Amino acid sequence: MSISRRDFLFAMQAAAMAGLAPRLALAKSGEKLYDAPAFGNVRLLHLTDIHAQLQPVHFREPNVNLGIGPSNGKVPHVVGKHFLDHFGVASGSPRAHAFTYLNYTEAAQEYGRMGGFAHLKTLISQLRDQAGAGNSLLLDGGDLWQGSGTAFWTQGEDMVEASNLLGIDIMTGHWEFTYPEAQIRKNIEGFNGEFLAQNVFLSEEAMFMGAEAFDEFSGRVFKPYTVRELGGKRVAVIGQAFPYTPIANPSYFIPDWRFGIRESEMQQLVNEIRENEQVHAVVVLSHNGMDVDLKMASRVTGIDAILGGHTHDAVPQPTVVTNPGGKTLVSNAGTNGKYVAVLDLDIGDNGVRGYEYKLLPVFSDLIQADAAMVDFIETVRAPYADKLAEELAVTDELLYRRGNFNGTLDQLICDAQRKVLDAQIALSPGFRWGTSILPGEAITMDDVMNATAITYPETYVREMSGADLKLIMEDVADNLFNKDPYYQQGGDMVRVGGMDYTCDPNANMNGRITDMRLDNGDPIEANKVYKVAGWATVNSRAPGKPIWDVVGDYLRSEKTVKIDKFNTPKLKNVAGNPGLEDYAG
Repeated sequence: MSISRRDFLFAMQAAAMAGLAPRLALAKSGEKLYDAPAFGNVRLLHLTDIHAQLQPVHFREPNVNLGIGPSNGKVPHVVGKHFLDHFGVASGSPRAHAFTYLNYTEAAQEYGRMGGFAHLKTLISQLRDQAGAGNSLLLDGGDLWQGSGTAFWTQGEDMVEASNLLGIDIMTGHWEFTYPEAQIRKNIEGFNGEFLAQNVFLSEEAMFMGAEAFDEFSGRVFKPYTVRELGGKRVAVIGQAFPYTPIANPSYFIPDWRFGIRESEMQQLVNEIRENEQVHAVVVLSHNGMDVDLKMASRVTGIDAILGGHTHDAVPQPTVVTNPGGKTLVSNAGTNGKYVAVLDLDIGDNGVRGYEYKLLPVFSDLIQADAAMVDFIETVRAPYADKLAEELAVTDELLYRRGNFNGTLDQLICDAQRKVLDAQIALSPGFRWGTSILPGEAITMDDVMNATAITYPETYVREMSGADLKLIMEDVADNLFNKDPYYQQGGDMVRVGGMDYTCDPNANMNGRITDMRLDNGDPIEANKVYKVAGWATVNSRAPGKPIWDVVGDYLRSEKTVKIDKFNTPKLKNVAGNPGLEDYAG
């Protein structure tokens, strides 16, 4: 039996009037989305990859999230119906909408937006109250300070204030490191919690010159871990920042800092904590990406749980990884504030005895907004309100980003570059952040900033040979589809406009990309030169205007957006892969 969104919301409002009652029953499905009574004696609440989204959003989950080699068919590389089957989620339910791309537009219209700090504040306060005073921690896995216009214009300071109001106790980082070092330190100083990262070290030269570090002896830039007493037990939390920051993002913001997975340092640190801190549990707050976390969990012993981020995977249940020292839970808590992960631990004198885990979707219409957070958000956005509210065009179709190869929002960015910058081919980074826009909605400057707000936004137009283009494509493909997770350095495939190609994700380096052709069908020749536009150069600053100005100019001229040509590659040797559904390439 179907139910209208109006009736669906009416059924929830009675509970919402009481400040979000602990059991919000959905009349449509019988699901109890926020039924999370405390289990055990320690509650860890986990957010990650919020990307500076203070307000409720739409965010479409991927229909392409391929697992290659040993990752084929394994979580998190299951999408759509495969996802529902794997996790036992009912088709057509609110949870199916929260976790998959299926019937996205219709479901988004039915269930409304998700996330928003004012709604998160209410839900998190309830979840902490359920656990009792002194029994919970709120952890953020990074990518908190970047991803919106206000975060860009305030250099992340709006998100620092928001996180303090939300009550985040501990965080680690990735896009946090795309501000200059002085700003990073200012933001950390303003943060009421602890910023942890065991895998960020000074360069040898910087150590010699006496650069600032948490530990001058080891050269660690940040505090690596903290120990908190929760529920009468000592719990250690280790921070693991994104290992490949200077490769995936500009190193000139933080030239003295060296990153890496640092597996041996992690094992040594866990051993020292176990030996010296009398802890009952060890948890890693990670921004590795889930595949990297799974491999680390199989090799590093003594970790009870890894609460992960970076790949934006919404995983309703953790994977239990067996290693020589025991077992480790590995989870990932999605993105954009769409979810709150709840890990309840039953900890005894000899360690963790049991656990319960829930990934709660945050349906904004069902959760009463916290008044103080609403006031803060209105205040911090006020200086930019007119600029953000500008309606640039209307979209005829769903605009989204997340997916291994392309999204309609990325196609729009490529189309804008080709037209405004007069290029044959356009390239756009495979960023996983960026909110979705429903058909018929106005595209505002707020939306454009949500997809482009970085500290190195400049565009370029340059001549590239066909050989250079193939080299770029092969390099990014190897980063994405390398069978060894430790060589996966973040992001999805570079997006292209004006060009098609064939991709074999299971091939080896230099063998994945073939049959590159312009939109008119002409083959791209290795020795021929093409006019290529792009943005977000990592190693140096490009000379052109910011990408949001390019996209804004394009949208103002178009008025109505329709994707005429969607440049997705033809795929080889991926038939039957459960990380692929409804693919038109």
